[in-house]
Amino acid sequence: MHKLPDTAHCRTTLADGSIATVTATRRPRAGRADVKCSPAQVAERMQQVVRLARHTEPRVDSRDQVVISIDRAPGRDERDWELAVVLADRMVRAVWQGAGQVHANGWSDQWELGRIGGHDSAAAGAIVGGPTGLAHLGALSGQPDCGASVSAARAWFPLHSGGINDCLCKVEVSVYPLSGAAGEEEDSIATPGLDLAAQLAVRQVLAGARHFDGRGLGRWRTVVRFAQPRFQGNSFELALVMADRMARGREFVPRGRVIASGSSGAWHAGQVDAVEGCAPKCALIEREAVSGDRILLPKAWEASAAPEFAGALHERGASVAWIDRIGII
Repeated sequence: MHKLPDTAHCRTTLADGSIATVTATRRPRAGRADVKCSPAQVAERMQQVVRLARHTEPRVDSRDQVVISIDRAPGRDERDWELAVVLADRMVRAVWQGAGQVHANGWSDQWELGRIGGHDSAAAGAIVGGPTGLAHLGALSGQPDCGASVSAARAWFPLHSGGINDCLCKVEVSVYPLSGAAGEEEDSIATPGLDLAAQLAVRQVLAGARHFDGRGLGRWRTVVRFAQPRFQGNSFELALVMADRMARGREFVPRGRVIASGSSGAWHAGQVDAVEGCAPKCALIEREAVSGDRILLPKAWEASAAPEFAGALHERGASVAWIDRIGII
C-alpha cells in the first residue's frame, strides 16, 4: 500500500516581501472537522478555500483531518497565500506531489471550479496563479478545465536516448470548438515548434484517432505543444491521442498523470502497436511515476516487461494497463 505523507510544506510570499511557510498535517479525523486552520485572523477564509478547491477532485477521502497553519500571519486583506494552502492540502493527501520545495502564490474567486484568478507576488521558481501561470488546478496533472470554452489536457511519454537527458516529456493538446463548417481535419491542427515531418506525423495521428471516435472529425481547432519539440521516433503517439481524447471529453481523467508509450499503423481502427525500447522506457517510467499516475503501454510489451514492473508501480500508488486498442482502457 502507498503510504500517505504525514506532513507537507509549501512556501508563499506575503505582501511585505517576507516568506511564510504553510504546513499541512494529516491525522485521524476521530469525529472532528475535516479541515482545521490557523491563525485565527485567516482561519475562516483558509478553511473555505480548502473545502471549495476539493470540489474539483474526482474523489475525497474524508476519514482524515487535515490541520493547516501558516507560520507568519498574513494581513486580513491578503489573499495571495491561497494557492499555497490548496497545494499543501493536496500534497499531504497525496492528491498532487510537487518536485522539491514548492513555493506558490495565487488567489481565486472560483476555487470550486479550480480556476485561479491571478497572483500578487512572483518569486523565482514559484508556481503562480492566473492566465500567465497556473490558470486552473487541473493543469497540475494534465486534467482539462471542463468549464472553459478552451479545453486543454496533458499526457506524458518517455524520451529515451540512453543519456542524462532521459525524461518524461509532456504533450499538451488544446481544443477550441468550431462554430462553422470545417475544412480538412489536418488543416485545423496547429503544431508550433515542430519541424515539417513531425507536424505531418502529429496531424495524421490525430485525424486517424478522431476518425475512430465516429464524432471527432470537423468539430475542433487544435493546438499541440510538446515540452521538448525535438525528438525522434513515434513513441509519443499514444500520449498524444490520450491528451486529445481527454481534452475533448472522450476519456476519463485519472487522479494523476497519464503516462503512455505506443504507436499505431491504424489509428482509424483504434489499434495500439508496440514501439522500440520496452526495457529502458519501462525502467524510466518506473523511476518517474508517482501516486495517482495511470500508465498505458502496448499489450505487446506485457510479456517483455520486467516481472516486478507492475508491482513496483502499484506499491507507489500508480497503475498500469496493457492495451491493444484505445477506447477499451
